[in-house]
Amino acid sequence: MENTTQIQEGVPIKTVTFRRAYIWQLPVRFFHWINGFAITFLIITGFLIANPPAIMTAKEASGQFWMGLIRQVHFISAYAMVAVMFMRVYWAFVGNRFANWRQFVPFDKKGREKMWHVIKYDIFLFNEKEYKFTNIPIGHNAVAAASYLVMFILAVVMIFTGFALYAPTSTWFFPKFFAWATSLITTDEFLIRRIHHIVMWAFILFIAVHFYLVLFHDWLEGRGESSAMVSGYKFCRTERFEDYKEEEKH
Repeated sequence: MENTTQIQEGVPIKTVTFRRAYIWQLPVRFFHWINGFAITFLIITGFLIANPPAIMTAKEASGQFWMGLIRQVHFISAYAMVAVMFMRVYWAFVGNRFANWRQFVPFDKKGREKMWHVIKYDIFLFNEKEYKFTNIPIGHNAVAAASYLVMFILAVVMIFTGFALYAPTSTWFFPKFFAWATSLITTDEFLIRRIHHIVMWAFILFIAVHFYLVLFHDWLEGRGESSAMVSGYKFCRTERFEDYKEEEKH
């Protein structure tokens, strides 16, 4: 596929062509959606557990168990989140280049330059003096990759604090494994709950920004940013396809 030149009002306009590139492997997409739904259920049920609504009913307490069901959904979602996190960590060592753990630590000189470029031109919307399509990453951009590393660390904090709170009433060994976290951090269980709650708001903020940027880049760049996490394919310029094939080998 070759680039062509069109004439519009006497001015030649260079049109570009794109080719499909398989970026996100099935385990990565599986992790993304299971984790996304799990976090959504955790946030909703977490709000209800933290501030239960007053439901007036004539039923005896023994005939109601709605809060128990909410807690059950919360715990099942937490187990799902932990399971796919283990899977994702494993895939960070055996997956393709775009899933590799090195993508999420872009702190070398080249990575810092890419991060600055994203901050300057994508976030603060400065005008580039000279547009270079090679600045558009094939996989994650540097800032997104670094933010996923931060969210992974926060997810670990959520797991430790959440299961530490669950441990006293659990009969299974896994939650009890985190019981020591309470005494390690503090003897005040309320502080553990506060940390758990604050980190939840960090997740909410991340989700809002994530939605915005994915849709923004999908509209601005037209590379299938949204559909890529369903099909696994993104579109990259023909000139960069050889770069993609080279990156795919590593």
